[in-house]
Amino acid sequence: MKRYERLNTLLESLAEKGAIDVDELAEQLHVSAATIRRDLDHLGKQQLLTRTRGGAVANAVSYDLPLRYKTARFASEKQRIAQAAATLVRRGMVIGMNGGTTISEVARTLATRPELSAEHGEPAFTLVTNALNIANELIVRPHVKMVLTGGVARPQSYEMIGPLSHRILADLSLDIAFIGVDGIDETGATAHHEGEANINQLIVSRAAKVVVVADSSKLGQRAFARICELTEIDTLVTDAQADESQLTVFKEAGIDVIRA
Repeated sequence: MKRYERLNTLLESLAEKGAIDVDELAEQLHVSAATIRRDLDHLGKQQLLTRTRGGAVANAVSYDLPLRYKTARFASEKQRIAQAAATLVRRGMVIGMNGGTTISEVARTLATRPELSAEHGEPAFTLVTNALNIANELIVRPHVKMVLTGGVARPQSYEMIGPLSHRILADLSLDIAFIGVDGIDETGATAHHEGEANINQLIVSRAAKVVVVADSSKLGQRAFARICELTEIDTLVTDAQADESQLTVFKEAGIDVIRA
């Protein structure tokens, strides 16, 4: 297990149980107790947990894992989802994106597609996003016209939220919006944080076509704040492990389902 995967597992276990024990974790993850102590010390310095004698207890932030600790989860599935989602983009489109690990993979895939390379110095597509990490990666690509919304940066997700984000998004029209979610079920798409959900709602409202990208772990799940109803979603791109009974709900709602 790589270190990022191990750190992610530690934080998830902490979020679930509220407290974790060094010896139990060492046995569970097949590493030494010293390794677990170093990992917990590392996470403690970042104020993601509070160290105790023999383990750690949760801080509130542990329930909303920072983006950098989510990248290893379902990595291969997310890459396949990104490849499938990227085929929906055509030269000249204006694309909207929120943040998250799966959406970040979609952005990277689009940035490296040969058919979307620069032509006569003109941008191949315009990308509108409230995600700082996506903007940081793609701003150096000469074939991408980058538009970053304003707002207040949320450290856990690198997303800009709040009223300042609305000022730019309200004046734009998008050909297609790619939306990452924390859950999607029969009630619609949802996010853990109400501020992110609010900006995502606006991105959805400005798009001619809405594409939700979500690995199978998000299907049938419902988070705190609603992004949109199923009727507002045109396409769902997920992985091959998705349960067919869950997908039936989305298909019956008129959503085009793509399994990557």
